[in-house]
Amino acid sequence: MHIHILGICGTFMGGLARLASALGHQVSGSDENVYPPMSEQLQAAGIQLHEGYDPAQIDPATDIVIIGNALSRGNPAVEYVLNSTLAYTSGPEFLAHHILRDRWVLAVAGTHGKTTTSSMLAWILEDAGLDPGFLIGGVPGNFAQSARLGSSPFFIVEADEYDSAFFDKRSKFIHYHPRTTVINNIEFDHADIFPDLAAIKQQFHHLLRTLPANGLLITPKPDEHIEDVLKSGCWTPTEHFCQATAADKETTWWASDCSPDLGSFTVRLGNQTIGKISWPLQGRHNVSNALAAIAAARHAGVPAAIACESLSRFAGVKRRMEKIATIGNLTIYDDFAHHPTAIATTLDGLRKHVGKASITTILELRSNTMKAGIHRKTLPPSLANSNQVILYEPDSLGWKLDNLAAEIPTSSQICKSIDDIINTVLQLSRGENENIVIMSNGDFDGLRQKLLEALNQYGQ
Repeated sequence: MHIHILGICGTFMGGLARLASALGHQVSGSDENVYPPMSEQLQAAGIQLHEGYDPAQIDPATDIVIIGNALSRGNPAVEYVLNSTLAYTSGPEFLAHHILRDRWVLAVAGTHGKTTTSSMLAWILEDAGLDPGFLIGGVPGNFAQSARLGSSPFFIVEADEYDSAFFDKRSKFIHYHPRTTVINNIEFDHADIFPDLAAIKQQFHHLLRTLPANGLLITPKPDEHIEDVLKSGCWTPTEHFCQATAADKETTWWASDCSPDLGSFTVRLGNQTIGKISWPLQGRHNVSNALAAIAAARHAGVPAAIACESLSRFAGVKRRMEKIATIGNLTIYDDFAHHPTAIATTLDGLRKHVGKASITTILELRSNTMKAGIHRKTLPPSLANSNQVILYEPDSLGWKLDNLAAEIPTSSQICKSIDDIINTVLQLSRGENENIVIMSNGDFDGLRQKLLEALNQYGQ
C-alpha cells in the first residue's frame, strides 16, 4: 500500500511513517519544515520527502493519505485530497487499525511526564527481553529511535490528549484502546484546542470509557482533577502511586528513603520493600514517572524488583533535562518543559542536585497556551529556583513580557533575538558550577547549537 503523510516531520507523524514503512508499505510525505534530524531519519528509512504542500506531490496512485493534526482547511494538499475524494485518515486512527490492533497496548497519558514515563516503560520491557514496540514523542536514551514495531504483543504509546485531525476533534488517545493505562496528571493545557479544564476532563472521561474491565488504570494519589474524572465513571481496576513517606490505604506504590535530589530512592508496594533505584535523573516528578512505569510493567508481567534494576540503567530522554555540554565549569541542559508545573518541578530537581550553584534559565514561550498568555500568573513563581531568567521575546510572540518579567521572583532579562541571548549568557559572571537550562518545546531558532559554538569560542 502507498501511504502519503501530510505533516510527516512532526515527532508523532515521523514515528508513524517509520512504523508504516517497517510494515512493508511504500511511504512518502510532505511538510513545510523538512530539516534534520527527522528528515535524515525518514530518508534513511527509504521514505521520500517533499518540501511544502503542493498537491502534485500526492501521487494519484496513493492508496491513502494520513493528515496530521497541524493541517486544516485551506491547505492546498488538504483541499486536493477532499476535492479528489482520495481516501484519508488521521494518524491516531491509522495507528489504531494497522499497528495497535491485536497488540497489548500500554498507554501513558497526562499533561506532564508522558514521554519520560513511556520511555521508562519501554526500557523496562526491553531490558526484560520482551522486545516491545513503541511510539514515543521523544528519543529515549536507551534506544536510537522514537518508534519501532517490536516483535512481542506489547506496544507502548504516548497517549496525547491533543486532537486527532481537523476532521476528528477527539483526543488522540480515544483511538488506542489500551489494556494498561497510566494517567500521570491532568492540568489545563492546549488552550488552542480546549476552552477550559472541564473540556480536557471530558476527554479523559471518554478515555476511561474505552478501558476494558480486565485492564489496569494507574494514577497518582492525590490528584483532584483525576479524582473528578474517576468519579464520573471508571470500569477498570485502579492502582495508585505517591511519594509519601508512608502509604495510605488507597496508595499501592510509593517511594521512601529519597536522597535530597531524588537521584536515589526505595520503591515500596504497600508495606513491602521492592527495590532501590539509583540513577542520573533528579526531581520528584521523575520519581512519580518511575512508580507509574514500574506498576505498568508489572501488569505486563515484569516483576517490580526487576523493573527497579532496569530503571537504575535508564539513560533518560533526549531534551528532558538532557545534559548537552560541559564547558569548563559551565553545564548546559536542554529541556522540553513548557508548562509552569513542569518548569517548577524540573528546576526544583536541579536546585536540589546543584545546591547553591548558579542556575540560569533561558525560556521560550512557544506552545500555543504560553503564547496566548494563559499561564501569565503561574509562570513567574515556577522560575523561583533560578538565579537568572532570560525570556525570549521575538516579534512574532505578539505581546510584551515586561510585566511578566517584573513578577519573576529573581533576576530577569528580556532578549529579543538569539544573538541577544547569546551575548547575555557570555556576559554572565563565571562562578563555580554554573548551570544553564534551555527550556522550549521547539527548536528555539537554533539557540542550542549557536550557544554551544559561542561558549566554546569564548572559552578559548
